[in-house]
Amino acid sequence: MSSYTVAVIGTGPDPSNPTVQGFAMGYRHTEAYATDDRFELVGAADIVEENGQAFGNHFDLDEESVYVDYEEMLADLEPDVVSVCVPPAIHRPVVVTCAQSGVVEAIHCEKPMADTWEEARTMVQECWRRDVQLTFNRQRRFGRPFTEAKRLIEEGEIGSLERIEIGWGDFYDTGAHSVDLACMFNDEHTADWVLAGLDYREEDVRFGSHQENQMWAQWRYENGVYGVASTGPGTDFVGAAFLLRGSEGTVRIDVEDGPMLELERDGERTAIDVGSETLHHSGHEEGRFGSQFHDRAVAEVADALDEGREPTLSGRRGLNTTEILFAGYESVRTRGRVDLPLDLDDNPLEALVESGELTPRTPDE
Repeated sequence: MSSYTVAVIGTGPDPSNPTVQGFAMGYRHTEAYATDDRFELVGAADIVEENGQAFGNHFDLDEESVYVDYEEMLADLEPDVVSVCVPPAIHRPVVVTCAQSGVVEAIHCEKPMADTWEEARTMVQECWRRDVQLTFNRQRRFGRPFTEAKRLIEEGEIGSLERIEIGWGDFYDTGAHSVDLACMFNDEHTADWVLAGLDYREEDVRFGSHQENQMWAQWRYENGVYGVASTGPGTDFVGAAFLLRGSEGTVRIDVEDGPMLELERDGERTAIDVGSETLHHSGHEEGRFGSQFHDRAVAEVADALDEGREPTLSGRRGLNTTEILFAGYESVRTRGRVDLPLDLDDNPLEALVESGELTPRTPDE
């Protein structure tokens, strides 16, 4: 079993008060690394000096191991693994710089992947070129509601998977998890096309990126399975966070007024045991958001390095999700179906807002 030194870029603000301006995911990553003997935290960097200092004090780092300039940190400490927890708009320059440093073996980055499709592809390509393992923290893949649902599909409990319906959260931020899970349920198949519409009557900026208020999106995977997402005020349309519809039954995840995981076959519904795990966490641990989901994610980072294989959270798989998300926004911009592969450089939603085509209403409207 190998051992790996770890550094964190983007410690974030006070973790006791997470907001859409900063969720302190650097703390969440580091708490997870501390549960695995293969990792040793050696440094951290944040452009806000007091944030870095608070992080260093919290995790008992020496003062000289906390930096404002992350490139200086990379040169001085030469970490094996780097967690990138900065806003999505600067994921690409930070990830690419880490990959090009010649010292980093693996990069574990927060989601969403990037602000644009081009930036997402660039990160994956640059890491592939330099044989640097790139993962994105889609930690919900390791939650029991989702792994048990996947098991039910693989064991044929609902026959052939035909449609995945999402009624949870939003399309871009939560969608980095929910659409990713849809891809997981469908064995990582890519999509053929996406058709979507959205509403943006109230300004919603999260981690520096615009986020729609409500979205309806439909897509078809190359193997004929359909995906749909109804978000915001439309989440109750689905009646659960996920409906996984098959030729012989349905799996429901987070059923309204029902169990966390449920199997329906032949008109009968059966609750499936997932312990205390939910969409968001594996159980309540004081001061830890997500708890074992993050622990399992960083363990996968080390396992994949140790075994020399593609990690479950790989950047390549992340592109399948990100392509659907940006294609959804492009469908809104072009007012039509978008056929894939996606040929796009910008962020269509950001462009629509900046051009004034999408304008949040004033309070009097």
